[in-house]
Amino acid sequence: MMPLPVLAVASEAYPLIKTGGLADVVGALPAALKPHGVDVTTLLPGYPAVLDRLGTAEAVARFGDLFGGAATLLAAEVEGAEFLILDAPHLYAREGGPYVGPDGSEWSDNAFRFAALGKAAADICCGAAGLPLPQIVHLHDWQAGLAGPYLTHGIEARPKIVATIHNIAFQGWFPASFAARLGLPEEAMSIEGVEYFGGVGFLKAALWYADRITTVSPTYACEILEPDGGIGLDGLLSGRAEIVSGVLNGIDVGIWNPQTDERVPARYSAESLADRAENKRALARRFGLDEQSGRLTFGVVSRLSSQKGLDLLAEAVPTLLSLDADLALIGAGDAWLEDRFRTLAAENPGRVGTFIGYDEDLAHLMQAGADAILVPSRFEPCGLTQLCALRYGAVPVVARVGGLADTVIDANPAALAAGVATGVQFSPVCQSALEAALRRTAALWADKAQWRRLQANGMATDVSWDASAKAYAALFRELAGS
Repeated sequence: MMPLPVLAVASEAYPLIKTGGLADVVGALPAALKPHGVDVTTLLPGYPAVLDRLGTAEAVARFGDLFGGAATLLAAEVEGAEFLILDAPHLYAREGGPYVGPDGSEWSDNAFRFAALGKAAADICCGAAGLPLPQIVHLHDWQAGLAGPYLTHGIEARPKIVATIHNIAFQGWFPASFAARLGLPEEAMSIEGVEYFGGVGFLKAALWYADRITTVSPTYACEILEPDGGIGLDGLLSGRAEIVSGVLNGIDVGIWNPQTDERVPARYSAESLADRAENKRALARRFGLDEQSGRLTFGVVSRLSSQKGLDLLAEAVPTLLSLDADLALIGAGDAWLEDRFRTLAAENPGRVGTFIGYDEDLAHLMQAGADAILVPSRFEPCGLTQLCALRYGAVPVVARVGGLADTVIDANPAALAAGVATGVQFSPVCQSALEAALRRTAALWADKAQWRRLQANGMATDVSWDASAKAYAALFRELAGS
């Protein structure tokens, strides 16, 4: 079987840069595809954090003027993965995050920062980097979207394009006045192109020009075809429904492995679950909870936003505390929610603990030490938090939406009787249903034998990339005709 060269285009990838689950997916997929004969090279922006982590890199192409300045394309291998890094100081060399500045506001030139990524992808497919020409270009979310029109209008025989939606709520819309400056041909600025609500739609462009559209769970693939889930793109997607499919995300089970995880105090397996107690004590100390209480500990690792249902959780905290349970939360996001959880922690010392921000070590400790992990999202394309929870024996308590519905088996009477339950689901996504799920979880926790079965079932669940990588490889080869 001949190797199939694929160029992945994304705004972040672990271990070089991470703000959320997108980075985990983009970082893990190349290694998962390698055994299937798919060779992935990932194109990323050259943020300062990325350049700092690169190590040895080779300049393989130069751009004299890429949206206002010179740029260099660097090739590097990091932890066995192949990367191309677009080093464009005028676009990326600044303090702040990949998408926002130090004040939390989006960079005013984001259209050009990520158009440059798409333009570089098109040039790579024309041989600019001197690498094997990709047969597939895999676009991840809106930041990669303009690669679609640049490839289609700039290359006579372009490679096939696969566009993956990680979260359709983030669409990348910019005023129509940007079109000429973005170097888009007139024919691209139409409804049959990048035009979207009178402006330039980056995600719309990715979906319009794609040969196949995937998203990160089968249920979410159905949800986005409807107005509530499609958020303005449902018409385009339902019109192209025959090329839309859902492929569940996985997690890197080498990194997320409770038997070998050096980020946590105690390592354990499904056969030694009692050893989790040391991690629970460490978690309690870190969050200022009573480590001797023996109470049920709910954990959260999440972006703090209404999409994630964290406003519902804030209102449900009194019910949670009434169940003789504690809450530990890691997250950052909307300022009002950050303040709300700080206040809840201050008002409930020893019962509610918060870490506002993100810390990878702490996220591992949460999965290894919390008894249950809460994911009350109003919509969730796939979710990785509940997959990590299953792997680590932390019982997931999730809304019945998107990938959460696809990956957690509710502990209803039938599933409990059949011995297959792995967590708790609730619907609809509202405060009363969440509170009912908290009560159900507390009742399950009270039956220690039943709780251990839930943990063991979760830890036996295959949350790896194996099945999903096989599906992606088959899709890529079908498109490539190989």
